[in-house]
Amino acid sequence: MKILFGYSFLIVAIGTGILAIASAMAGCITVQKGRGLIGDAIGHSSFPGIVLAFMLFQTREPGILLLGSAFSGALAYWTIHVLTKYSPMEEDASLAISLSGFFGLGMVLKSYVTGNPKFTGASQSGLQNYIFGQAAFMLEKDILYIFIVSVIVLMFVILFYKEICIYLFDETYGQTVGINENIMDILLLVMMISLISVGLKVVGAILISSFLIIPAVTATLWTKQFYKTLIFSSVMGSICAVIGTYISTKYNGLSTGPTIVLCMGFIALLSLFFSPNGIFAVKRRREALK
Repeated sequence: MKILFGYSFLIVAIGTGILAIASAMAGCITVQKGRGLIGDAIGHSSFPGIVLAFMLFQTREPGILLLGSAFSGALAYWTIHVLTKYSPMEEDASLAISLSGFFGLGMVLKSYVTGNPKFTGASQSGLQNYIFGQAAFMLEKDILYIFIVSVIVLMFVILFYKEICIYLFDETYGQTVGINENIMDILLLVMMISLISVGLKVVGAILISSFLIIPAVTATLWTKQFYKTLIFSSVMGSICAVIGTYISTKYNGLSTGPTIVLCMGFIALLSLFFSPNGIFAVKRRREALK
């Protein structure tokens, strides 16, 4: 019980819980749109922006690093779009090239900065945390950024729920009633980049896409109604965030972000077999039709 009321636990649990709720909602939209892996590519591609922002301003101020991350993620998305539209490559190949290329650039820049006398005036100790995440070092300022971005995302989903449903499930009707698909694509991209940028310190560039994808995919195994999917994924994500934070706080040596992702993965695995749309249920329905 001491852990539950500890200051560090509450800070991390609140931050990861809020991030999980908003990320799950945004993830439901991207998964339903068939663009789940875009989040993975943007997450990996955000890392060089963080290092570049540090190199330019020689500070680890979260706001500056966040802007660098957002710029790099947007550039990666533009690269994917150009490669897919103007080259013979399919989108999956463009995603792979962008993901590996940008993340490799980030690692090269990180190696260049490490030990370089030009950057001795600024602390570099926290940059590696943006690769795998280190939620234990979250500050109240980090939670503020997460809260602001998450509230904006949630308000967008709530206020424009009908438009989002049309955008996802009936593009033809959407064009008839004046819903601009390009604008919706841009808004979705902004939501993803913003959530990824504020979440990098929590789970890192490698695992941040899990907050977007795993709860959304798990929810679709339990219900086919979109509003229920949004609710289920958000609840599941927030519960896993609190449980993962508790486990990593209780047992030394466990990183918070990966522990949360493991909790999400465990529930997803159980859902894959035992949910109403899981393997066993589908098998029973097929056998009943024979």
